[in-house]
Amino acid sequence: MPRSPGARRWAPYALLAPGLLWMALFFLLPLAALVRMSLSEQTQRFSLDAMFTGRVANYTEVLVQYGPVLWRSLAFAGVATLLCGLIGYPMAYAISRQGGRWKPLLLGLVVVPFFTSYLVRTIAWTTLLADQGPVLALLSWLGLVSPLERLGLVVEGRILNTAAAVIGGLTYNGLPFMVLPLVVSLEKIDPRLLEAAADLHARGGRTFRRVIWPLSLPGLLAGVLLTFIPAAGDLVNAQYLGGPGNRMIGNSLQNLLLVQNRYPAAAALGVVLMVMLSLLLVLSLGKLDRDSLTGP
Repeated sequence: MPRSPGARRWAPYALLAPGLLWMALFFLLPLAALVRMSLSEQTQRFSLDAMFTGRVANYTEVLVQYGPVLWRSLAFAGVATLLCGLIGYPMAYAISRQGGRWKPLLLGLVVVPFFTSYLVRTIAWTTLLADQGPVLALLSWLGLVSPLERLGLVVEGRILNTAAAVIGGLTYNGLPFMVLPLVVSLEKIDPRLLEAAADLHARGGRTFRRVIWPLSLPGLLAGVLLTFIPAAGDLVNAQYLGGPGNRMIGNSLQNLLLVQNRYPAAAALGVVLMVMLSLLLVLSLGKLDRDSLTGP
């Protein structure tokens, strides 16, 4: 029996309803509660009760107090994302274009770290980067400690509890999120485009710049977002690999919530972080749309 026009018209909305309901219950409502809390005021200094008063001063207070920590977090996340791109793009290119029958195994090796807890992986880095650990011993044997100290990567003969250790941990934990979208994007490139470029006497470098690179940008952008956004709010790497001067915004949020019990300030700081990351997402998607319209 053919469906009525009304049923066909409402069918897409019926399919969207479960997802929209899920988003409303577990994203929009918590977000509204977070914004309300960020504009509230505690009834007493150490009380968990807060009353909505529209107090915008919460935002100015956290920006003044935690502004440097916020910019440090974005800088750490940006450097880690850049390193993930520099390491992950050649790795993804080799897996997708040269992997052959070994491609499933190579992808499996990329995903293997996820079989272990994020916390356990980070704590394992403390052993590797310890003062008596293998990384520092290798650098000492190679005579690289002094040059790295001049670059600021090693501080007073130590790697652990430095900014370099935090960025290294963020890079390690974020690398699979960069590689996997890039592999998918590179595999979707039609081989006939590469054959056409070769027929037009385009060398390898020119083919990469005019064909492969533009067509892989969606995967690169997805990898950047999947790497940068979790890294900006990370607290585990800074907690275990960094020192007191390397704390990130996630550590500040944890301190505000669990130590100082300043719920409105923590909510305001969380809203600020979400707004900044949302702006980055919008700008990135706009850049992707412009690239897809203009072409290579």
